[in-house]
Parts: sequence; C-alpha cells; structure tokens
Amino acid sequence: MANTRDPILKPIPILSLRPTQMTVGLREVKEKRERWREHKSEKKRAELLGKHMIPVVLGPDEHHYVVDHHHLARALHDEGVEHVLVTVIGDLTMVEREAFWTVMDHKRWAYPYDAKGERRHFKDLPKSVTGLADDPFRSLAGELRRVGGFAKDITPFSEFLWADFLRRKISRKSVEVNFDKAMEKALGFARSRDAVYLPGWCGPAD
Repeated sequence: MANTRDPILKPIPILSLRPTQMTVGLREVKEKRERWREHKSEKKRAELLGKHMIPVVLGPDEHHYVVDHHHLARALHDEGVEHVLVTVIGDLTMVEREAFWTVMDHKRWAYPYDAKGERRHFKDLPKSVTGLADDPFRSLAGELRRVGGFAKDITPFSEFLWADFLRRKISRKSVEVNFDKAMEKALGFARSRDAVYLPGWCGPAD
C-alpha cells in the first residue's frame, strides 16, 4: 500500500481514467476550462499539469481510479487534452476483483451517489470522465465554498455533503434558472444551525 503520493511521470490517457463518483458540477467544469484557456503557451500549460497531477488508486484490473480532481480531468478532456500525469495514493492491485469496491468504499475513495443524491451500485459508475453527469448542487456547493460559505475541509467528498444539504433546501429548478439567487439562499442556509454538522461549517458562534 502506498502511503505517499508517488508521481507517475509517464503520461496517462485521460479517457483511460476510471471515475469513483457519478457526478460533477458542469458549471465548475466550465470555470476550469476558462482558466485553462488563460494559459496560452505550451510551457504554462505543462507547468499547470505538473502542479495538478490527478490522484489515483491502482485497481486489480490495472486501471487508474481517480479519487480527486474529477472536475479538472473532465475540463482538460473537454479542452482537447489527451494525457495527464497521475499520483498514486494507493495500490490495490493485489485485492480480489470482487472485493475491490468494498475496500474503496471503506477507505472513502468512492462516492457512488447520483445527481439526486441517491446511492447507486458501483457498477453504475461511469467508465470514463465523459460519463460524469451534471449535478447543479455540486456547482452550488463549490461556489459556496469559494465565497466563504464554508471552509475547505479534508473530509472526503465534503462538497458533496454540502451539495446534498442544499438539495434538501433549494429546488433544482431554482438553481438552474437563477444561480445567483440560489447562492443567496445557500449562504443563508450555510450559516444556520441546520448546517452545524457539515465539514467546514463556519456559522456564527453561540
């Protein structure tokens, strides 16, 4: 088992990466695509890829399973980038195929929840980043963190926990029709006592 993030300097095809979650916030993907376009030179883009290697777990089938930076991987693919550098945070090549997802689940390296916040079978996970579905509440949670609604936290999939919280407070239609208005509501809910159990909560003290 790898205890540190060991970089693999050999480029890996983005389309060979296996997601460990079902959704992304496509609004957030769009923002990452725009930031990528701001780096005009190949040197700048190479530096960016070197600084943002994709963390993966090696599976018994020799696939690279992405455990973070799904948004970045999807954005790079949509921008025509074909290869990325990866960082191995775990080696599960010795695990029996039937036990792989159980181990991934217990290590909190997978999040098999769909765009409705409902848990699905691991076989329903997309086989590539192109299959990641849009969850507007994930975009809302990402923007909420950026504007200070909650603090960055090391809890795995913390922004998905916030997305699920917001999903129970705000309708999907309102997020899709008027994102800014939904953000105002999200900020109010984020500072309430209802959200005190969530990672990175920074509401007012008693």
